[in-house]
Amino acid sequence: MLSGTAKTFSLHVRCPYGDHDEWVTLQRRVESLEQLLGAPCGFECPTHGAQLEFPLEGVAKQSSASASQKTFPLFSPGKSAKPKRSSERKAFCVPVIVYGWSKSFGTFHENTTTLMFNASGALVRLVTSVEIGENLFLVNKFTKDELEVRVVFKDSHYKGGFEVGLAFAKPANNFWRKTRRGTRAAQTLRVIVRGKDRNGNPFSQSSYTLDISEDGARLDNVAYLTSPGQVIEVKRRWHGKARFRVAWIGQLGTSESNQVGICTMDSGRLPWQIKFVTPPPPKNLKKS
Repeated sequence: MLSGTAKTFSLHVRCPYGDHDEWVTLQRRVESLEQLLGAPCGFECPTHGAQLEFPLEGVAKQSSASASQKTFPLFSPGKSAKPKRSSERKAFCVPVIVYGWSKSFGTFHENTTTLMFNASGALVRLVTSVEIGENLFLVNKFTKDELEVRVVFKDSHYKGGFEVGLAFAKPANNFWRKTRRGTRAAQTLRVIVRGKDRNGNPFSQSSYTLDISEDGARLDNVAYLTSPGQVIEVKRRWHGKARFRVAWIGQLGTSESNQVGICTMDSGRLPWQIKFVTPPPPKNLKKS
């Protein structure tokens, strides 16, 4: 139930295509700023029309000019400048575990995947009914990292259950990805991907890498994979093959659609023989 005096808020929103952002003013609202930031906000992009996106940041306008304004950059940095990549909201499916205690349900432990995420939190789909303000725990099944989170948003999901916004106490830039052992290199290599589709039927298709590292790669044009955690075989002609686990899958309708991130399960048997060159150290200054 919402309570309190009606206030005026300003929310910073950005078109998902990245070419337009603006501040939207909401008047006579009784929700808290935290609740408004945890829910999608409608606005009009001059290029792409009506949009519905989570606010990047928000300000509650105080009655006193001297009162401090409080901001909650939950899903993006609280700056009007272009956000850093590490804090952009990404529409990727990452396998996670959400567990804890909910007032309306009790103790629960649920396996699910993210709908989107960034360094400040995530949006997940849950069957369990949780309440805004409750503290839970989130486990990244890929990295095994675990952090406490706070429920800041809840809405019904069209497939059943709920869309739940989870916020970290402070930004966690490394929570969503495994630290690479080597440098990522942009390489386009033709490969063959083999695995099983959603019905358990084997498939084999041609794909290519967008970039590679010493422990994984990012593949494009992979249509059969539907959930993180799947094991696939990646083969490159004349260069061998190796098993990989799917770490994330790009959401349909985004620039990462049909892209997948993979991590090797056969260390030292990558199907590409690429040497990652380490930049030479700076030359010592000559002694005077």
